[in-house]
Amino acid sequence: MYTRILVLALHLSSVSFQKADSDLDYIQYRLEYEIKTNYPDSAGKKNPVTLLKELSAIKSRYQTLHARFKPIAVEHKETKSRICATFNKTMTLIQELQKQTDLKLLPLTEEEKTAAEQLRAHMSDL
Repeated sequence: MYTRILVLALHLSSVSFQKADSDLDYIQYRLEYEIKTNYPDSAGKKNPVTLLKELSAIKSRYQTLHARFKPIAVEHKETKSRICATFNKTMTLIQELQKQTDLKLLPLTEEEKTAAEQLRAHMSDL
């Protein structure tokens, strides 16, 4: 049961960061769209000073986003580490209990196997 909770927690954490990544992709798409719409190639050359100011504004927005998401990325990594450590301790405890009680667990269901594979994949990212 604890394994399922840990897998669910890890999955929820991954989903939230996937959403953040998706949001960044959307922002990039919107910027590209606005530049193409507002400054089409056929409109002639643009004043380089204006372009530099626009580039500076974009860089500033990027730095702001980076500053907002950097602590989240650090917390995400720390959370994954704690989840993996707890998972490993839980698995060790289960194995010790099995040895002491001669208890054998039922084979994993397909869903549990999939969850375990996903967890192993996430653990290898650390």
